Amino acid sequence: MDYARFAASVLVALHLASAASADELTETVIVTADRVSRDALDLPLSWSLIDSNAIDLTAHVHVNEVMQRVAGAWISRGNGQESLTALRSPVLTGAGSCGAFLMAWDSISLRAPGFCNVNQLFDANTEQAARIEVIKGPATALYGSNAMHGVINVLSAAPSESSTHRLSLEAGPDDYYRGKYAFGTSGDRHGLSLRLNGTTDGGYKEDSGFDQQKLNLRHDYRGDIWTITSALQVANLNQETSGFITGFEAYKDEDRKGENPNPEAYRDARSLLAYSRASRELDNGTSLSLTPYLRHNEMEFLQHFLPWQPTEENGHRSLGLRSELRGTLGSSDWIVGVDLDYTEGWLEEIQDEPFSPNQPAGVHYDYDVDALNAATFGQLEHELSDRWRLSGGLRLEYTGYDYQNNTGDGSACEPEATACRFFRPADRSDHFSDWTANLGLAYALNDRSRLYLRAASGFRAPQTTELYRLQAGQRVADLDSEEIINLEIGVRGSLAARFSYQLSAFHMHKDEVIFQDADRQNVSGAETRHYGLEGRMDYQLDDNWYSAVAFTAARHTYDSTIRLLGSETDIDGNDIDTAPRVFGSARIGRNTAFPGGMGLAELEWVYMDSYFLDPDNQHEYEGHSLLNLRIRAPLSQRWEAGLRVTNLTDEDYAERADFGFGSYRYFVGQPLGAYIEVSYQLGG
Repeated sequence: MDYARFAASVLVALHLASAASADELTETVIVTADRVSRDALDLPLSWSLIDSNAIDLTAHVHVNEVMQRVAGAWISRGNGQESLTALRSPVLTGAGSCGAFLMAWDSISLRAPGFCNVNQLFDANTEQAARIEVIKGPATALYGSNAMHGVINVLSAAPSESSTHRLSLEAGPDDYYRGKYAFGTSGDRHGLSLRLNGTTDGGYKEDSGFDQQKLNLRHDYRGDIWTITSALQVANLNQETSGFITGFEAYKDEDRKGENPNPEAYRDARSLLAYSRASRELDNGTSLSLTPYLRHNEMEFLQHFLPWQPTEENGHRSLGLRSELRGTLGSSDWIVGVDLDYTEGWLEEIQDEPFSPNQPAGVHYDYDVDALNAATFGQLEHELSDRWRLSGGLRLEYTGYDYQNNTGDGSACEPEATACRFFRPADRSDHFSDWTANLGLAYALNDRSRLYLRAASGFRAPQTTELYRLQAGQRVADLDSEEIINLEIGVRGSLAARFSYQLSAFHMHKDEVIFQDADRQNVSGAETRHYGLEGRMDYQLDDNWYSAVAFTAARHTYDSTIRLLGSETDIDGNDIDTAPRVFGSARIGRNTAFPGGMGLAELEWVYMDSYFLDPDNQHEYEGHSLLNLRIRAPLSQRWEAGLRVTNLTDEDYAERADFGFGSYRYFVGQPLGAYIEVSYQLGG
């Protein structure tokens, strides 16, 4: 596909159509770009928003169900609540791959810089969020390390204007049950919001399932001088994990789909994040915002995906401060600030039973890392004329690690081992200084539509696991920070009162990519290329019927000759594994009268193209299409019922396919399932 020519023709068509319309565009605001509410129409970057209505209708068991609505995003579902992320990227795997994305709650990273986890989205209460905002590609200067391929920001619910209580109970297949409670109230100065949910799931696979609890508590204070928002988020997960099933297209075998080859596998995770944001207006027309926060994460799990199955325990605790000063100078709006984050982290890996001399029983790793992340930034937006707006920003960031090995330095194996898998570096310190810049230009085609151009860079410092969890005799990981350059052109707006659209064409080049080479050494220096189209279109057919489409057509390729682990050929120009060239979703819905008022029925189609499973592009997953049906029906003024039927056609598919250790491996997709929810609301 000639992406550039296709994008240009679409942009011209949209401009001509928009010029013929005189209807007003409903204002949409987005918080994530600048950490305050902004008119999303004018932002010269690619964004998506999932509002509370979509979250309530989807009522997702796993976050990937609701993220299907976002063009360019694929949260690849593992077993239970596990996931891997693709955001304007392939699904990235490996020790530090999660560092390519910034996952946040109220704009504060869920994990500390340098301590990411691929599953970290399960720490956020997405099930009861006010909204989920997504920025695709490198973010603004207000975000630093990890905001390379994009940002997923889960926003907490503000206190309601009047006192409300809402209780929901839900049941589904395989002994799935969930309860949700929401409370909100507001006075002249104080407001309180509480969101609480608990889930138990028996699991589709044998000896699998999970129990999970999440809590959000938020207090808003409006004083004469200071406005203060204080919030707490707590999450707990106890999961009995099911591993891959192996063998070509094993997910289609009725006798094997429910197998769990790793009944002993588990994952226990606990997290806490709390902050207090205080802001006030100053005498000179500027405003000041100070946000101290604390973070605590702990996790223990069995590495069932490795034949020798060690147990890992990791965690970190952080104290941080975000400070911002905002103001207006003439026709320019500016933001400057400083971010600080101090973290104490730890990791242990222990194997109970001997596997071989190269994978022995005992302690493989036991280390602590103290980390300091400090940054200063500035972002400016200038109105050049009635139609043109220019924005730009710069961020300078320092990351420092002090590493202490708590076990013997060097090999974890006995002398007779010929190729010991585990190597513990001696105590050391590592420091990284990085900068990122962005420049955007927005042009008003008319009152309802904007065309924009953007150039932006991003980076991520190496993660601590890439530096200190070494293998095969590597004594020091001499790594550089990954860097990415993004160029894009986009257009968004409305053609008429019933039709809105967003479309972006992008080209990104990533350098100093960290990978594990054929000798199992952690090295940097690879290059990758990412280019394509992302789009979303919404059409209100009449007062009752609506439709929406979100699509991605892109390629993600290796752009250098490297000796990658598991590769046997020159992979320069090959597709990166787990990078479908096309995926997306479409929905058609209808507002329908029910006994208690107007409800909603929606049919969703989810499409996943085929993708390669290895760097040599020798093994492939064929892709799939799914249908989901969702209905929400008010039964009376206070009672509401919901029905969700997932995988309506009972398609055999893999949530995620993989090729490793010489075999096809699959996380099997859920079969046809029905979920029923009943809700009661008091007040409001």
